[in-house]
Amino acid sequence: MSPSGDADAGDGLCTCLPDGSRISNDYENRKCLHCFRSESSPSGLDSVVGLDLFGVRDSEKLSRILIASAKAFSIGAGLKGGLAIVSVLSGLRRRRKASSMKKVGTVTNKEAIITAMKETLRYGLFLGTFAGTFVSVDEIVGALGGHRRTAKWRALLAGALAGPSMLLTGHKTQHTSLAIYILMRASVLASRCGIKSKRFGNICKPLTWSHGDIFLMCLSSSQILSAYILKQESLPPSYKSFLNKHGGKDVVILEGVKQIASGLPFTNLGLIEKYYKSAGIDIKLDPNMKVPCSIIHANQSCTGHGISFLLQAYARALPVYIPVYLVPALIVHRENLSNRPYTILGKSILGTARSSLFLSVYCTSAWLWTCLLFRIFKRCNIPMVAAGTFPTGMALAIEKKSRRMEISLYCFARAIESFFTCLDDVGYLPQSLKIKRIDIAVFSLSTAIIMHCYAQERDVFRSKYLNVLDWVFGVPPPPCETPRCKKDEIDTSEDF
Repeated sequence: MSPSGDADAGDGLCTCLPDGSRISNDYENRKCLHCFRSESSPSGLDSVVGLDLFGVRDSEKLSRILIASAKAFSIGAGLKGGLAIVSVLSGLRRRRKASSMKKVGTVTNKEAIITAMKETLRYGLFLGTFAGTFVSVDEIVGALGGHRRTAKWRALLAGALAGPSMLLTGHKTQHTSLAIYILMRASVLASRCGIKSKRFGNICKPLTWSHGDIFLMCLSSSQILSAYILKQESLPPSYKSFLNKHGGKDVVILEGVKQIASGLPFTNLGLIEKYYKSAGIDIKLDPNMKVPCSIIHANQSCTGHGISFLLQAYARALPVYIPVYLVPALIVHRENLSNRPYTILGKSILGTARSSLFLSVYCTSAWLWTCLLFRIFKRCNIPMVAAGTFPTGMALAIEKKSRRMEISLYCFARAIESFFTCLDDVGYLPQSLKIKRIDIAVFSLSTAIIMHCYAQERDVFRSKYLNVLDWVFGVPPPPCETPRCKKDEIDTSEDF
């Protein structure tokens, strides 16, 4: 064994074969290719993510870097480009309406298209640079420090150094929500590693709760929905727009609820009455009211409002999930669609109906729970709003189990961002935590953890994510190249 921990090519001893058998030094006859360096590459520049490239030339390593960058670029540009197309198309109608009303300062179609193209290119460069940087650092460190010697920490370092590539999306563009979401994903992977560990297994045992995802969703809902009613500026603009659409209430109604919950005098009761009158509802609001039920649903009862709101919310939710389920069915399963059309389309329709029901019940229960709490305690304040929106997260139980953690993590990331924004606004956030580009630091830490798990603890990933990482970064390491090597379970001739 060489000092770096690699096999001694001169001795011809393969450390990966169960019997440690000797094999020929002739390159063509080698049975275990990743244990040997090429005679033409004495410097040992032949490592990938935990794997020697069978004595390949440096040009092939450069090819791997370029291919990884190109694949990641295609993912970034494809995802952002698809979203940009939807945004441009949906904006055409708004711009036509604004131009017909002769509003000044509206963005032209040409400007919107140029902006979308720039954003698509930026995100493509971001992911392409991330992949290229990761693979390059991995190759260089493996060459200089030895493949086996650096196996435990090389991917961790490469992931951290690749993180600042997020700056390519724009030096002045903050990505706090994205960074926190990636941190949540990294935390899940780290917790799975902890559960497997003998040292940390007992500490991480609560993470194995079967309904932990629903509890996390309840926590997230308490912050997100409270912010939706009381402090919308703490939410990302796109997410705020989503909540305003599916929350189903006009801004004047939300302002009225905010004023009574915050103990402020009413300033817009006339606007609320005018809003309901435009909808054919004649109502006179009491400025001395203790609960805002008449503001939320006018002359309707709480139960009647819940039923009518649920039907409206379901109609709003369907367009959200139709492309989420049907587009993958037409693209990913296009080969099997002709053979099993009813099965595939049936599952897509069922998934669309189920997810739409989740979103509609989630939004409806937010108003039902708060109304119930206001009626029971005959008051409305900020703690009541937070408590009333907590059980809303139980609607996640409607969703498929495999999707629950994804949704709860997504919402939890936004809840954390909103929470710290609120703390900062009231002056409770310490100055030491106010890092100018905290999103880059958090993202780099997260990618370091994720890429380390990818190289060393592959079994903590779900197969769909692992397949994407393998496609971008190359062939994963064989078992005998990881710290968890079990030589008696390895058959290299079958693996390669």
